[in-house]
Amino acid sequence: MTKETAQVREVGLRDGLQMVRTILSTEQKLEWCARMVDAGCTQIEVTSFVPPKIVPQFADAVEVATGALKIDGLHAAALVPNLKGAQRAFDVGLRKIHYVLSASNEHNLKNVRRTTVESAEDFARIVAARDESGDAGVRSTVLGAGVATAFGCTIQGRVDERFVLGLVETLLKAGADEITIADTVGYANPGQVRALMRRVLALTGDVPVACHFHDTRGLGLANVIAALDAGVRSFDASLGGLGGCPFAPNATGNINTEDTVFLLESEGLDTGIDIGALLAIRETIAGWLPGEPFTGAIARAGLPKTFARAETEALA
Repeated sequence: MTKETAQVREVGLRDGLQMVRTILSTEQKLEWCARMVDAGCTQIEVTSFVPPKIVPQFADAVEVATGALKIDGLHAAALVPNLKGAQRAFDVGLRKIHYVLSASNEHNLKNVRRTTVESAEDFARIVAARDESGDAGVRSTVLGAGVATAFGCTIQGRVDERFVLGLVETLLKAGADEITIADTVGYANPGQVRALMRRVLALTGDVPVACHFHDTRGLGLANVIAALDAGVRSFDASLGGLGGCPFAPNATGNINTEDTVFLLESEGLDTGIDIGALLAIRETIAGWLPGEPFTGAIARAGLPKTFARAETEALA
């Protein structure tokens, strides 16, 4: 019998690093990528094409993306906030780009200095630039669109679910190949996640959908379970729970990759990822980032003796 699979996408190299004090070298970032692939985690957001003066950590975005493309088995993606960033990603040769805009107009203005409507219009321009390119490789690029602050915002407060669903429809019509729904500041609860994600999946049809949760208030993994109940099978996570949002005061980071893999495997889903290898990588990264807070129950307590990784079994 074939086990059902779930995908864990590592965002530690982008979301995890964007606020840390220590600037990792290009070589360290590429070692992180290569070791994650060896551990079975092949979907990695490797960098972000943003101005270095805003996020110095990504001053080497071109070098990291170029190196990542040489790692066998790695499906590298980059986050971009606008058309200029997307064009840089196209030029490097990346064939997976993640674009993000906020359902909270106030958050979008703070984050990228544009309204949400203006960001949606820019995504349409990115799709047009891809589709009208004379480069066949560029035309094959997968464009994912993420809706941030989908469950609430520390600046605006409540975010209307109807507006989130309207944004999803707008992004799909513009040509999004994939949709990500993000709890950027950790406001979501399981009931809210279950309800919204069922409605999102009803809109998206065959278009893949992922969730991006933060563990700001301790509900990150509970929200993963709620999203699973709704039908989601793809999740962003960050090694050691690194990351956060500058507009979420006192916030902890993303859901922890190790704990997320443990949860999914415990639920009988095959992620293809070796938790022991993740813990070894985590130890290395913690050594590179002294003073940064790392979270994770599995790193603290270890795997239970009763744990057995879900493995795909071929039909006899």
